[in-house]
Amino acid sequence: MRVLPRTLGTVLLLGLLAASASCAAARGDDAGSGDRRSATPGPYEQLLPAPASVRAAGPGYPLGPGTVIRTGPVGDEEVRRVGELLAGQLRGPTGLPLPVVGGAGGDGIVLRLDPRTEGVGEEGYRLESAPRGVTLTARTPAGLFHAGQTLRQLLPPSGAGTVPGGRITDAPRFAYRGAMLDIARHFFTVEQAKRYVDQLAQYKVNTLHLHLTDDQGWRIAVDSWPRLAEYGGGSEVGGGPGGYWTKAQYRDLVAYAAARYVDVVPEVDMPGHVNAALASYAELNCDGKAPERYTGIKVGFSSLCVGKERTYEFVDDVLGELAELTPGRYLHLGGDEAHSTPAADYAAFMDRAQAVVARHGKTVVAWHQLAAARPAPGAVLQYWGHDKTAAAEKAAVAAAAKAGHPLILSPADRLYLDMKYDTATKQGLAWAGYVPVRRAYDWDPGAYLPDVPASAVLGVEAPLWTETIATRPDLEYMAFPRILGLAELGWSTAPPDWSGYSRRLAAQGPRLDAQGIGYYRAPDVPWP
Repeated sequence: MRVLPRTLGTVLLLGLLAASASCAAARGDDAGSGDRRSATPGPYEQLLPAPASVRAAGPGYPLGPGTVIRTGPVGDEEVRRVGELLAGQLRGPTGLPLPVVGGAGGDGIVLRLDPRTEGVGEEGYRLESAPRGVTLTARTPAGLFHAGQTLRQLLPPSGAGTVPGGRITDAPRFAYRGAMLDIARHFFTVEQAKRYVDQLAQYKVNTLHLHLTDDQGWRIAVDSWPRLAEYGGGSEVGGGPGGYWTKAQYRDLVAYAAARYVDVVPEVDMPGHVNAALASYAELNCDGKAPERYTGIKVGFSSLCVGKERTYEFVDDVLGELAELTPGRYLHLGGDEAHSTPAADYAAFMDRAQAVVARHGKTVVAWHQLAAARPAPGAVLQYWGHDKTAAAEKAAVAAAAKAGHPLILSPADRLYLDMKYDTATKQGLAWAGYVPVRRAYDWDPGAYLPDVPASAVLGVEAPLWTETIATRPDLEYMAFPRILGLAELGWSTAPPDWSGYSRRLAAQGPRLDAQGIGYYRAPDVPWP
């Protein structure tokens, strides 16, 4: 059975929360007196990602019917929005009214912006809990949001409780902490994507990379090329009906994610992985003939016609409309597995495509194959190789990093969420090997690639390709709990420690149960 029954999981977590209040962070700088080897970690030791510094101290604050959320001076609308969102997240589990009010005086949960807060950076925070209330302090609203997610974990997954007394000072290791969702191989709705955003944001993942187009389907409306979505969106792996998002739906998702401090990075893969586009418009093909729509899972067989000027009008139109819809800084060009595009043509095409991105005011992200061509100044490379990737390919990525190109690390044999856990996993693939929960977590992004310093690593991302993933339960089973390892690697500053992490991961089980997330119960994690 994959999931522990909710009622039993809740009882067990309440037992954990009643454990010693004298504890330190599982991987903190400011240790308390707790025994880190204990099989039943205290409340602060259960936090995931592990905070940078924790000091447990004295009695805490009990939430009750009179608890209010205070959002500081009247008129700071963004802080009030953070407070309203936190109230909504806490009302369901606690059953309390939790009104949101202006002003900082009085007890309760206080949200406070203070640009002088030290040791927290742009996304970090300070959390202080005492008998009169809990104060969340940050330099930015994003930091306050992250503080609120930590507060949620200090309370039981259902029922009101007491926030243990103490103080947390926390900040992330990497600026980019991402997850990718492929909606091209199998179509997923905006509402399903929103649910994933909520799941990611509660663990401080701050980027959702959307793989919007591929051979099997085109999933975003483009006004200047309407058949891309209307026809190219009507297929998926296995011959299903597919689907696409309207511009209004995409904007709605972007706004929903932004309210949770998650940036959306859209990807239009090119010059390969384009059969859906070629099938929609014959003029994009070198021979002027449109192929049939494709519903298999092979890669590398399609290519835009690099020699046609019409191709670059298409690229400009598509990327221009997508840039207008996307407030974030990045546009992802794909650029992987372009096996049907000769190397010289690939380099020439990527030169022009990167210039289009810059002309529309965005920064290029591309898969690491761009390193073998001519990455534009400031272009970000996303590495998806694995232990058996050729040394020359890794060396090209290292050279690009030395030339100033930031790296996002997504090693396939560590962070590809579509890789099977083991031989018994029904969903997923195994071309990069099996990726059990420990393997997904137990590595250091700052020391992963030869000759690439930690300073060159912008962050980490866990892609979820959907050749074999067609439903929300399948998506969540393959993502959880491995995505929590991604969250830990991206945020926490201390080296990986499987012993401590596995206990903290186990403590998240009842919370995942309460949220209806069907996760893989890894046998080497001491689930309650």
